[in-house]
Amino acid sequence: MEVIYEDNHVIAVNKTNSEIVQGDKTGDVPLSETVQQWLKAKYSKPGNVFIGVVHRLDRPVSGAVLFAKTSKALPRLCEMFREGQVKKTYWAIVKNPPPQDTGELVHYLVRNEKQNKSYAHDREVPNSKKAVLDYRLIARSDNYYLLEIDLKTGRHHQIRCQLAKMGCPIKGDLKYGFAHSNPDGGISLHSRRTQFVHPVSKENIDIVAPTPQDKLWAALCQDSCIENTRSASCHFSSERLPDDPS
Repeated sequence: MEVIYEDNHVIAVNKTNSEIVQGDKTGDVPLSETVQQWLKAKYSKPGNVFIGVVHRLDRPVSGAVLFAKTSKALPRLCEMFREGQVKKTYWAIVKNPPPQDTGELVHYLVRNEKQNKSYAHDREVPNSKKAVLDYRLIARSDNYYLLEIDLKTGRHHQIRCQLAKMGCPIKGDLKYGFAHSNPDGGISLHSRRTQFVHPVSKENIDIVAPTPQDKLWAALCQDSCIENTRSASCHFSSERLPDDPS
């Protein structure tokens, strides 16, 4: 587990594309429990450790995931996510070039719960929700393109669905039209950057999650002269971490 930010009230982890954030029917150990055990060991706490889930990433997606370490931070972070006060930037590797190097995508998404899939429409249809994102081409190789995604809304499978609708399905994403899966079973979508005002200290927090250690990711990052160190770029809280984080 790679911790990329921690203070008294918040912890951020760089999720791999095989981990689940919360427990599900698979019975696999969720990331929330792994973080709990990590904190318990770090602070030598004999009892339970508080951890609060404030948002999720799809299982095949990698990148930054925030958790609340205190009951004070949890409802505030949850409200911030609901109100769109947390800015999240994603990177996606796609096979086909976008029609323009930059653009805004506006669609109306309908979620099919049985298929666990969303469908994009150009116009509003019954039971649809408006989905908006901005994209920017930031790197290319001989066969792939790296897009930076700025989410304006947060809908089910929004990036996956909208990029596929544009003709640019994400590498490895069979559900949304890519030809074949990735060897590791994930998809090439990464939650790269998370920016927000700290729910307690009110400081500006800027967390950057290093991309997966993969030859294609490395090549695209190098091609675009993007710094991709294994350490996160953050503005840390000045508060000292207590012995008892809860």
